[in-house]
Amino acid sequence: MKPSLFFIAFFVLLSHLSPCRLYSQDTLKQTPDGTTGLFLTIREWDSIRLKSLPINEFEGAHSSFRIGLGYIHDFTTYAQSEVFKEQMDSLKLSLSPTFKLRDFRILGSGVLKTKRPISWKFAYMWDGDKKIWMARETGLTIGVPELAGHIFIGRTKEGYSMIKVMNGHSGVTNERQMALDPIPILADGIKWFGYLPKSRIFWNLGAFSDLTSKGQGFATYEWQFVARVGWMPVYDKADNKLIHIATNLRYGKPLNGKFTVKSRPESNPTPHLINTGEFQTDHSSSIGAEIFYSNNSLTLGSEVMVHNFYSEKFEDHKFYGGDFIASYFFTGAKRPYNTVGSIYGFVPVKKSVFKGGLGEIEGVLHASTFNLNDGSIQGGQFWRITPMVNWYLSKAIRLELIYGYGVLDRFQKKGAVHFFESRFQLTAM
Repeated sequence: MKPSLFFIAFFVLLSHLSPCRLYSQDTLKQTPDGTTGLFLTIREWDSIRLKSLPINEFEGAHSSFRIGLGYIHDFTTYAQSEVFKEQMDSLKLSLSPTFKLRDFRILGSGVLKTKRPISWKFAYMWDGDKKIWMARETGLTIGVPELAGHIFIGRTKEGYSMIKVMNGHSGVTNERQMALDPIPILADGIKWFGYLPKSRIFWNLGAFSDLTSKGQGFATYEWQFVARVGWMPVYDKADNKLIHIATNLRYGKPLNGKFTVKSRPESNPTPHLINTGEFQTDHSSSIGAEIFYSNNSLTLGSEVMVHNFYSEKFEDHKFYGGDFIASYFFTGAKRPYNTVGSIYGFVPVKKSVFKGGLGEIEGVLHASTFNLNDGSIQGGQFWRITPMVNWYLSKAIRLELIYGYGVLDRFQKKGAVHFFESRFQLTAM
């Protein structure tokens, strides 16, 4: 059953009435001075929160409760070269204009009134691609100041890559880069993440298994270990200046000793254009590096990675890719950085169009590539350049106008395709 018009209408009303600040489902709330609320006493935290309790948040005897909603709808059409059409014939694919629900999600979160700071969250999403409802990020976050961080238990992002960890509704681009697709969007397990303010070192260490997620589409590994460790040589929160450097490491056992690497060309309505097909593999590792720079309204960033698949009886394989992002707010907004998860958060809007303002307007340039050719596997390579404009009409409403130019190198041919896309997004979290 698809999300009803009632829920969508309720969501729009909520987004206009609620004076709340918006937070990523992937991060913890922070106090006004930027420190983590979970390290405060319950009385101190309640005092801060009750001064500006939003319409979608409630106080209970044992926990607060906050309800959130998210909605994304995409439109995509194409201009294809003759060579690209021949490649689509070889893949038995046909690209046509598409107006598609990307996802609709209902979120719940809160802070328990316990001596040790504990927060919880729950997410349930309609997946527009698979046409099913599924549980998303759900679990408990426990503050452990003794270990300078937090421990999460449940279903969550593994922690590999800033862009992968960031909430999908807060991303700079319309879709994450192709080279991140071998990393599952979710995993069940435990992770420890933290930040040292003096040295500006941060980390995320996780261990996951498919014990509670068998049969889920994201459960492509029997188990995996993930580490993300980094340093900020520059961090000036007041002027929004930072340099963020990190490395990502991952080691896991693919489900049933088999794996398939496939990727859409950063367009959700578009089929997978590069695909290795299923191959035998005993273990895999991924190694990546990320660097981001922010200075007021400007953000630059890049992530590169290589995915290795090992087999005792068959071939080893290596697939690599990366991207570059440039973002600038013409209206003077600044993309905030959250030290709790060491990621960028939701963009603040000074004055929405519903209050006579312009909102915030952002120009973005994204370039990326992913190569699935190695040895006997010739899954193809795709690269894409994407200039786009993000218009934040309010804290809750975002419109995207997207153009993409890509080249598919497959079947010993190089075919070009133009993407003309738009996205409508509503977010109250």
